[in-house]
Amino acid sequence: MDDLDRALDAVGPRLRALRRERETTLADLSAATGISVSTLSRLESGGRRPTLELLLPLAKAHGVTLDELVGAPPTGDPRIHLRPVAAFGMTMLPLTRRPGGIQAYKLIIPAGGRAEPEPKTHEGYEWVYVLNGRLRLVLGEHDLVLAPGEAAEFDTRVPHWFGRADDDGVEFLSLFGSQGERAHLRARPRDRE
Repeated sequence: MDDLDRALDAVGPRLRALRRERETTLADLSAATGISVSTLSRLESGGRRPTLELLLPLAKAHGVTLDELVGAPPTGDPRIHLRPVAAFGMTMLPLTRRPGGIQAYKLIIPAGGRAEPEPKTHEGYEWVYVLNGRLRLVLGEHDLVLAPGEAAEFDTRVPHWFGRADDDGVEFLSLFGSQGERAHLRARPRDRE
């Protein structure tokens, strides 16, 4: 239990350091997490023992994993174990593990009949790159078909939908920033001859 006590005792100073590093007030953090200012203050000072119910929203608000928040030792296995998620007629493979910031996914839409577009909106910004197949992207009033090697980027507040352009399957990469972060691509100018 000594290791557990030491780990829990270190959470308060780590929470305070994260909040100050991000120049966030206790009131701002309270608004983001739903945890009272007094509870946050007691957590930071060590006057309250952290619980999972308190740590999960704090990790999300600070954009760190729970392991980082509590200072868990590394597991020794550097491999990322992808856990596919099936939703909206496609399989999504998360390629990033950290919360917050830009998230990367590989999306696979299996071969089959074409679906009727049902555009949705949400906060964020997305960048897609087609690996295989032909991706149909309905974006606002535009109905586009992207081939392998083609990319698109857009504000996700514009109604959008992804699907197969034909009966073949399609694979594409997606970079998504829930706070509207954009992917910044840099290229050197071509040397003039």
